[in-house]
Amino acid sequence: MAQKTIYLIRHGETDYNRRGIVQGSGVNSDLNEMGRAQAMAFFQAYQHVPFNKIYISGLIRTYQTVEPFIELGLPYEKLTGLNEISWGVMEGKAPGNLDNEYYRALIEAWESGQTDRATDGGESPEQVVERQKVAIDTILSHPEEELVLVAMHGRAMRILLCWLTNLPLSQMDHFEHSNLCLYKLSYDYATAQFTIELTNDTAHLLSLALMQ
Repeated sequence: MAQKTIYLIRHGETDYNRRGIVQGSGVNSDLNEMGRAQAMAFFQAYQHVPFNKIYISGLIRTYQTVEPFIELGLPYEKLTGLNEISWGVMEGKAPGNLDNEYYRALIEAWESGQTDRATDGGESPEQVVERQKVAIDTILSHPEEELVLVAMHGRAMRILLCWLTNLPLSQMDHFEHSNLCLYKLSYDYATAQFTIELTNDTAHLLSLALMQ
């Protein structure tokens, strides 16, 4: 039966990442020098993989992350359902003491199962799932695309990996991620099951250690 392989990556580093500033879906920041180097390192490691298509979020940092592949002529599609969670009032702010307390309380609420709790002015994990399901249905509706590359965002990836593997959203923080990490997934159309084959893999970034 048909299978689909998904190379799921988080975008490369931005200055906001480096400075610890909350981005979310409301901050459309560019990759910084390190982020572009990470993108090129990933491209050099995986340019031989015969991807049928690339899917990105609506935010520029995901486009820039896969730009070397797009320049090869690979088709790509933008799906806003893959966007990062909206952090609401926290976006664009460096966490101070008050923000840290707010963030900590929010994460603890999610871990206790209150995943319907939204950020102030933003989204809840359950709301993110609803739009992600539309995006994933779009990707799965093309079984002829046996090998795809999907670029998205950290918190959104954690949420996605939970529900794809039938775990409660309260366990999302079990899925670790770093900038330009790779999760490799397979999907079996016969059983409608996802399997994680690689987790938070960054072997392709080893050459960049001296840039840190």
